[in-house]
Amino acid sequence: MQKIGLLSDTHAFFDPKFYELFREVDQIWHAGDIGSELVLDAMEAFKPVRAVYGNIDGAELRRRIPAVQRFSCEGVDVLITHIGGYPGKYAPQIKQQIFAHPPKLFICGHSHILKVINDPSLKLLHVNPGAAGKYGFHTVRTAIRFTLDQGDIRDMEVIELADR
Repeated sequence: MQKIGLLSDTHAFFDPKFYELFREVDQIWHAGDIGSELVLDAMEAFKPVRAVYGNIDGAELRRRIPAVQRFSCEGVDVLITHIGGYPGKYAPQIKQQIFAHPPKLFICGHSHILKVINDPSLKLLHVNPGAAGKYGFHTVRTAIRFTLDQGDIRDMEVIELADR
């Protein structure tokens, strides 16, 4: 069993509240637009991290983390990228990979809009944790916690942080 803390679009701001909110998670996953190596360093000093870079991330972050991560965790096939779209409107740069070999869990960021959508045609769960940072058009900062256990995705919790 692995407890996951999921973020996206921190835009160079790692809220100190995450030290408490993610205290019991085993890993932090970040779906891009980290915004600063300091944020990645803070997450890595706190918990094991899986992250992808986003469209605002510079060369330093792009050297440290990939654009796409595909891996298995607790029997769940996971695909993470920053710009991914959503069921019915997947982004062109990832669409072929999703349709050729659908993951069980597809995670992306970019839109700053929290979404948890089942895609029955591909038998996958699409998750966008919204934006945890202070910059962008979103009004409420969000993140997600969930558990992966022997092929199951469960106990998904939406975390709403203070307004930007």
